[in-house]
Amino acid sequence: MEIGIKNTLEITVTGNLTAAAVGSGTLNVYATPAMIALIEETAWKSVAPYLEEGQSTVGTRLDVSHVAPTPLGMTVRCETELTEVDGRRLVFAVNVYDEAGLIGKGTHERFIIMSEKFQAKADSKKS
Repeated sequence: MEIGIKNTLEITVTGNLTAAAVGSGTLNVYATPAMIALIEETAWKSVAPYLEEGQSTVGTRLDVSHVAPTPLGMTVRCETELTEVDGRRLVFAVNVYDEAGLIGKGTHERFIIMSEKFQAKADSKKS
């Protein structure tokens, strides 16, 4: 895994992605939790081709500012770039834009894990 891996994903803001719909507010604007989900998806998909069989990544930290609102119907674009690799720890720079400009920015951290072991550890909490 090398620094510099980039990815871009785009979505259109629909009713189910608004603050009112996800419970993070009362307005029909793009929700911060929806933006966070897009950031995570963009980041994990960027490095997935470089993982070994049985590996995945999980999000562990976000430091993101949501700096501008986006109305229904606009396109949102997320760009991530891998800026740090420290063993299993991956750090991404993230920028999110709508058709009018920057709406979010910050960093996102993920860890490389063994999928089956991680799932088993989570499932063991139920017993």
